Amino acid sequence: MLTYVRASARLLALPLDEARVARVAGHLQRTAALAALLERVDLSVEDEPAELYCPARPVPGAST
Repeated sequence: MLTYVRASARLLALPLDEARVARVAGHLQRTAALAALLERVDLSVEDEPAELYCPARPVPGAST
């Protein structure tokens, strides 16, 4: 993971010291662990994702 973070930082021209590289790698490892837990959930065809929040458009002339 450290090699990936270093390579990504170089590609994006992000100046990361070794302490920050380690922290970013730690966050990515935790994210991967959470994703692995979610992938274990057995979902059926009937299961649907939650609706996306779409705020209502403001009514012209209405106070906010």
